Amino acid sequence: MLFNAKMVDELNLLLKFPDNSMMQGLKVHNDAEPAVKEAAQRLFDKGIIDQVDGGYLTDLGIDLIEHAQVLKLALGK
Repeated sequence: MLFNAKMVDELNLLLKFPDNSMMQGLKVHNDAEPAVKEAAQRLFDKGIIDQVDGGYLTDLGIDLIEHAQVLKLALGK
């Protein structure tokens, strides 16, 4: 399976979460791009974030962001 545009949007949103503290979250504002708001909704529906407009990463989200960061570093070379 290849990454599709929706998956890439979700990965990009995950990578915007602060990585220096799990006590910091992210807010997706009403004027955000529709693709970003839709990605947030999908991440919420999957149990990866705790609010439909961002919020905090769940335990699953914390695990996934670590993997996303590894992918970003590996592919960014």
